[in-house]
Amino acid sequence: MDIGVFGFDQTIEGFEESVRTAAEQGFPSYWVPQIFGMDALTGIAVAARAVPGIRLGTSVIPTYPRHPMMLAQQTLTTQAAIGGRLILGIGLSHKPVVEGMWGMPFDRPVKHMSDYLSILMPLLHDRRVSFGGETLTGRGEITPPPAEAPPVLVAALGPQMLRLVGRVADGTITWMTGPETLRTLTTPTITEAAESAGRPAPEVVAGLPVCVTNDVDGARARADRDYAIYGQLPSYRAMLDREGAATPADVAIIGSHDEVCDRVKALADSGVTTFAASAFGSADELAATREAMIALLA
Repeated sequence: MDIGVFGFDQTIEGFEESVRTAAEQGFPSYWVPQIFGMDALTGIAVAARAVPGIRLGTSVIPTYPRHPMMLAQQTLTTQAAIGGRLILGIGLSHKPVVEGMWGMPFDRPVKHMSDYLSILMPLLHDRRVSFGGETLTGRGEITPPPAEAPPVLVAALGPQMLRLVGRVADGTITWMTGPETLRTLTTPTITEAAESAGRPAPEVVAGLPVCVTNDVDGARARADRDYAIYGQLPSYRAMLDREGAATPADVAIIGSHDEVCDRVKALADSGVTTFAASAFGSADELAATREAMIALLA
């Protein structure tokens, strides 16, 4: 199991420095979200050109506001700019965002993703598509700079989405999904779907909050405060309920250096192929958490 860094920076300069530090420390991948700050693909295209070696993943780009033809162009342009080191993570986002902020219907999310992938995957691999779906249409060719199609990971939590992704994409990236859910739902569902479709074994990238600390109670309280929204959004709430977790703190990896390392290593038994560590806490706790993740690289 690989260990990657999940990070967030407000500026391009800060992002580049974070990626450079992670690369120098030996991390094989760095994962950046697409929320309401920096555009992930633009940031990657700029920052990663200056930092060789490390792979860069988006975690994740919402599909609704970007037509798959546009995303294919952006993706392949970024892939060309950074020498083929991109991992494209995409996801639905959430109903309050899609409907409340963007004014788009969120009534058929699985069908939306099915149609989206039916357009995106051919464009990434063949540069052309002819598909008319129930929620999206894509017809035409694109001519971005020459680049190989990157792996496409989809934020799939429930069984319907996992089966879809296993059939047509390269893997999944999860957030706030605990080890038992990964072991009993995520990995077997997506793997079985991939095998049935004759596809390679899928990637399972798991992101969780991590904190090496001497103050476990304080870190748990901070996790519940900082990540409170994930206990309220229906898709993440369903994952927490399945895990038997009352709050996000119950799936956060919190404890001493050895405790954190042991819990992270155990994720490999749940089928995780890459752990994307989202460190949180005080400056000292952030430093201790990074030291623990570096120790796991050996």
